[in-house]
Amino acid sequence: MKQLPNILTLSNLFCGALAVIFILHAPQYIAEFNGAEYTITNPEPVYWASAMVVLAALFDFFDGLVARGLKLQSPFGKELDSLADVISFGLVPAMMLFRLLRSAYMGMRDVFDVSYFNLAPALLVACFAAYRLAKFNLDTRQSDNFIGVPTPAVGLLVASFPLIVLYNPFNLAHWLQNIWVLYTIIAVLCYLMVAEMPMLSLKIKNMSIADNWPRFLLVILALAGIPVLGFATVPFVFVCYVLLSVITRPATGNAVK
Repeated sequence: MKQLPNILTLSNLFCGALAVIFILHAPQYIAEFNGAEYTITNPEPVYWASAMVVLAALFDFFDGLVARGLKLQSPFGKELDSLADVISFGLVPAMMLFRLLRSAYMGMRDVFDVSYFNLAPALLVACFAAYRLAKFNLDTRQSDNFIGVPTPAVGLLVASFPLIVLYNPFNLAHWLQNIWVLYTIIAVLCYLMVAEMPMLSLKIKNMSIADNWPRFLLVILALAGIPVLGFATVPFVFVCYVLLSVITRPATGNAVK
């Protein structure tokens, strides 16, 4: 029982490692047919990677919940959690963005002139996630809320992109196949992870509407958005989360994860 939170944390890491494998095994190439070039992709592994990120987020949620419930919180568990998060919510979204950038470039006429240096900015997401986890593990101001967007939120946001490309709600796939849109997303996510701005924690300690109305509103928006927006609900809720955090400016206190 004493190791249960650590087992859940390692399950998070296991899902992240599986997601990496799925992303690496999604072949993409250009083929010529009747004199025309076509981009051919085997997308299924990337969609499985998205599912692994969701599972990792569930394990990440429950490891802290179980640790607090069983009073098994420890510095070791905190460090192990960060090591798992940097893979599941740092490296995995960086690799997803890398593949999306690669796909966007493959639709361009000068695709064979594109260098890996053009795709390398996607890896900054992993670097900034690691920086955030290291910095804010030592931060003494976070208790009820965060400073900067937490890495699981970034991981879930990016994990929705392959599914948006597949189902194309509101023609959003077009925007996720534009290199400049992707570069902008990368820059914004890197900034938000390390920004000195208070962000809401979704932990609900009581059922008071006055204390929790932003959290309840996010849940309502998510439930209302699913039947209308589909997988586009994830970026919609992410934007609402950032805006609500800016508007309410939640208070910070003593250090937690």
